[in-house]
Amino acid sequence: MAKWWGANLVWDGAFYCVQRDGYKICFVPDAGAPLDEIDDVDMWVIFDSGERWSGTIYTLDNVHRTMDCWRQTGECLGGRYFYIWDGLIVRDRGIPGMIDVVDDLVRSGDYRSVFRDVGPEKQTADVFVPNEG
Repeated sequence: MAKWWGANLVWDGAFYCVQRDGYKICFVPDAGAPLDEIDDVDMWVIFDSGERWSGTIYTLDNVHRTMDCWRQTGECLGGRYFYIWDGLIVRDRGIPGMIDVVDDLVRSGDYRSVFRDVGPEKQTADVFVPNEG
């Protein structure tokens, strides 16, 4: 079990999870990627009540690189815009800083505006959510 800023971080299959008071944050980093270098990651916030929210976190640099690439491919009007339904853009890369940001969103309640409500946990073929506990 790793510790970052007093957080208990554990691997749960493909998920890298941090337990907080009343919720946990689970990230799905690319295999083998250094966790302090992550600049694009899917994640979930899972509350003890069973409430679940999902999102994707990008860094400003990642968005900039993507839009520059789209200049060449013509996607999104030649890279003139970037959008994602449940996306969050952060300044700095790395899971530690992303944890701070998600904690702030949970504290303020703004996670409801940023992330997508995926409903309570249920076992289905098209949605996998990390184990509770």
